[in-house]
Amino acid sequence: MKNTRKAVISDLPQLAELFDQYRVFYHKESDISAAKNFLRERLDNKDSEIFVSEENRILTGFVQLYPIFSSTRMQRYWLLNDLYVNPNHRGKGYSKKLVEESKELCRFSKACGILLETGKGNDIGNQLYPSCGFKLYDSVNFYEWNNS
Repeated sequence: MKNTRKAVISDLPQLAELFDQYRVFYHKESDISAAKNFLRERLDNKDSEIFVSEENRILTGFVQLYPIFSSTRMQRYWLLNDLYVNPNHRGKGYSKKLVEESKELCRFSKACGILLETGKGNDIGNQLYPSCGFKLYDSVNFYEWNNS
């Protein structure tokens, strides 16, 4: 059975594995223990909202959103920071279902929208997001400062 739902603490073993795969995809060192601790903190502190997709009790993917705010709109925004589906489960609609969960969170929390960023070379993401109603906002420059 395929479905999506909000992540719970008992998901941590499988969720940490998926999160670790996601980080490795972005060229980070594998560290499942740190992934589990990071996710536990997010869930315990309610710093983010995490939804998972599953099939027959196996987690197939996840999406993680962080709350931010728009001063000009004086409303909450959601930052869709992480979206990942295990390669063995891609092409089955899990990403779209996770994006739909994110949109439902936005509606439920009365937020003004969802922001996300993806690489120009992420062909799958750059097809997925417009197909889910996201618009490319290319009239601004994106800057980053790192404290390292």
